[in-house]
Amino acid sequence: MQPIDTLITARWVVPVEPAGVVYDGYAVAIHQGRIVSLLPADEARRRYDPIIERALPSHALIPGLVNAHTHAAMTLFRGLADDLPLMEWLSEHIWPAEGRWVSDEFVQDGTRLAVAEMLRGGTTCFNDMYFFPEDTARVASSIGMRAVVGLILIDVPTVWARDAEEYLAKGLDVHDRFRADPLVHTAFAPHAPYTVSDGALARIATLAEELDIPVHMHVHETADEVRGALDRHGARPLARLERLGLLTPRLVAVHMTQLEPAEIERVADCGISVVHCPESNLKLASGFCPVERLLDAGANVALGTDGAASNNDLDMLGEMRTAALLGKAVAGSAGAVDAETALAMATLHGARALGLEDEIGSITPGKSADLAALDLSAVETQPVYHPISHLVYAVGRHQVTDVWVAGRHVLRDRLLTTCDEAELIERARQWGDRIAGGVNP
Repeated sequence: MQPIDTLITARWVVPVEPAGVVYDGYAVAIHQGRIVSLLPADEARRRYDPIIERALPSHALIPGLVNAHTHAAMTLFRGLADDLPLMEWLSEHIWPAEGRWVSDEFVQDGTRLAVAEMLRGGTTCFNDMYFFPEDTARVASSIGMRAVVGLILIDVPTVWARDAEEYLAKGLDVHDRFRADPLVHTAFAPHAPYTVSDGALARIATLAEELDIPVHMHVHETADEVRGALDRHGARPLARLERLGLLTPRLVAVHMTQLEPAEIERVADCGISVVHCPESNLKLASGFCPVERLLDAGANVALGTDGAASNNDLDMLGEMRTAALLGKAVAGSAGAVDAETALAMATLHGARALGLEDEIGSITPGKSADLAALDLSAVETQPVYHPISHLVYAVGRHQVTDVWVAGRHVLRDRLLTTCDEAELIERARQWGDRIAGGVNP
């Protein structure tokens, strides 16, 4: 028998690749953080001698979810300024609050809270855009969460940097510092076309090619953004980004609620990944991403929650359900954004958008063992005819019982194993008291 670290047996294994497949009574063998094989449980017990065996007799085992757009530290602004349109929400509430409260300590505590929430919801990788990315990276790595950390750039001075040169210099330093960390990756993160100048965007396009990393950016988020671009630049944002050399497979374009038919085809032709954030877009009334038309055109569409200040949670299971339901309404077809597609958007498509498709996103031998187990034995998920359907339309994140990142058991029986939940809650409460006492919501 072959010695391995871990053998997980589950009632159902949903590998995502091949699409739509569900294995009944299978096992996943893990050694040194990687998936060794996926095979029937009886055969696995004859073949492998694990140090640890985890039996999940009523569970669906899936790839860890990939949250392809977050502002993790903004969990500390959750519920601060609700029910407002985007620009009023940003300019009159969020940006002033950030100016007063954001610091390295804020980012550390907010990111710890976000990582804990995401792990408890089955998310094993997040793509972040925020200030003090070095602190985001340190927190994710220490807790055992996979992260793509955004090297942020915005054309205004902030507590983190004064100008484009300092943003880029600090960002490149973060990239260099964490390049050997197996859980931390980087992406350039210019905030949006309306907040970053041509020169800075052109420089990012060049550097992204040199470093072979993605470019993560809010694009075509609202109708006002598009109108403003036409007024200032004489072109829609995507056309301007193309002129600057950014319409490449590296671009991770977030929101994309305002797209004309020709733009949809251009997105697909250029290999751009779109990150759909349905709940944030609904809450801010930003518009509707044409998900089904993008998918039909051949574009890669992933899912993100956005920040907890505009969602107000980091629940990728809920995001899948909203994406599937909203996608049908927007397309006018009950068959649009079906359950299999929604699950792929939350796993493999997210991995592809971040350049991590060879590492995560499916339960495939050779990939990292980033996995989540959901107990389907609850009243709310009985009976079970189609596990994938339940994963999208019926389960809640409270049914996530176990999570592994690179083979490390970071959530066991709903308990976080790498951080102190009570301490996280207390720190969040302290921040809430400070912010509520000093900012008018």
